[in-house]
Amino acid sequence: MSSKTIAAGTARPAPASTGKNSPLATAFKKIKRHWQLYLIFLVPLAVVLIFSYGPMYGLQIAFKDFMASKGIVGSPWVGLKHFRSFITSYQFPRLLGNTLGISIYSLLAGFPIPVLLALMINECGNAKFKKSVQMVSYAPHFISTVIMVSILLMFLSPRSGFINNVVALFGGERIDFIAKPEYFKSLYVWSGIWQNMGYSSIIYIAALAGIDPALHEAAVVDGASKLRRIWHIDIPGILPTVIIMLILDCGKLMNVGYEKVLLMQNSLNMSSSDIISTFVYRMGLEQAQYSFSTAVGLFNSVINTVLLVAVNQVARKCSETSLF
Repeated sequence: MSSKTIAAGTARPAPASTGKNSPLATAFKKIKRHWQLYLIFLVPLAVVLIFSYGPMYGLQIAFKDFMASKGIVGSPWVGLKHFRSFITSYQFPRLLGNTLGISIYSLLAGFPIPVLLALMINECGNAKFKKSVQMVSYAPHFISTVIMVSILLMFLSPRSGFINNVVALFGGERIDFIAKPEYFKSLYVWSGIWQNMGYSSIIYIAALAGIDPALHEAAVVDGASKLRRIWHIDIPGILPTVIIMLILDCGKLMNVGYEKVLLMQNSLNMSSSDIISTFVYRMGLEQAQYSFSTAVGLFNSVINTVLLVAVNQVARKCSETSLF
């Protein structure tokens, strides 16, 4: 008998995994060993489940004619009735156009500025001046929306506002900026950029701090200027972070918050300031059309999800960086 036959005859099958070595048992051991960490993790998990996933149960009223007396379960199903009503309404083109107009304007104007600010702060050699600039640029982020809009209205007041005083000083005519629909988008976007650019630059400053200083030292030895080092070292170093943030911002393209818009909105600028979120607010809270407003909000969320997935796929094909 050959040695191969003997080896084949004496070979024994691998023992089956016992209950003690099963994946479930291993996971239970890890949880038992580090139970304090899992206990801490339960708190944010419960918050997410209760406040983020729990309310999703109510989304079904978008497909029903909700009646408070019958409750969510007892209300009759109507399918896509409310979605069709919104899409075919005369207000749909205006609401969609204003929402996309503000969002795209904010993205094009506001996205590059925190990156540029982070690059400039990173190149600042004086530590005290650098910290002062960071503090001054971060501070507006912590101003509440109400205070922010109040400051804006005071500056733009046609009677006593600083901007109109300067215009009048040079012989110009005072302008009621808030009442002009053509100025609304610019006022909304640029006030938001001023308020958030410093805080938004933090993540890029952190990414720049992670770049190996040896790369800059080698570039200096080779005679590269500051602009060359920024272009060939800093920007490629933070590019993955920039792409991720761009994907996330594109996924929020339809999410223009209603708080600031409502505070700046009036009957004169309504043609430019009325957006989907303010429409949902009016329909849901003021007119108590709960099913219709839920359908509009769900439509908005679905569009955001589609945009997020689409932009992520494009980023994956064009670069090695993507969310998923």
